[in-house]
Amino acid sequence: MNHNIKSIRTFIGAKNYNLSRQFYLDFGFEEIKIPYKMSYFKCGEFGFYLQDAYVKRWVDNSMIFLEVQNVEQHLDDINKLNLITKYKKVKIS
Repeated sequence: MNHNIKSIRTFIGAKNYNLSRQFYLDFGFEEIKIPYKMSYFKCGEFGFYLQDAYVKRWVDNSMIFLEVQNVEQHLDDINKLNLITKYKKVKIS
């Protein structure tokens, strides 16, 4: 069955919406603000929605999987951003 899907995007909740927005901006995503306390973060053709919504069980179990062509180079570039120092609860692996 062919549905001609153009994309599939997830919604991520945030305990601290503004801090989370800054993290994704620091990471290198472009932010498109949407009404109702929501933003769309994109990099090229790929992206996700960040909501100013906090449900502990949902947020605590959220994960973003980013697939890149050269993982070693990308991880090196991300580590140079020092995000795990600036954002205490962030895990990058």
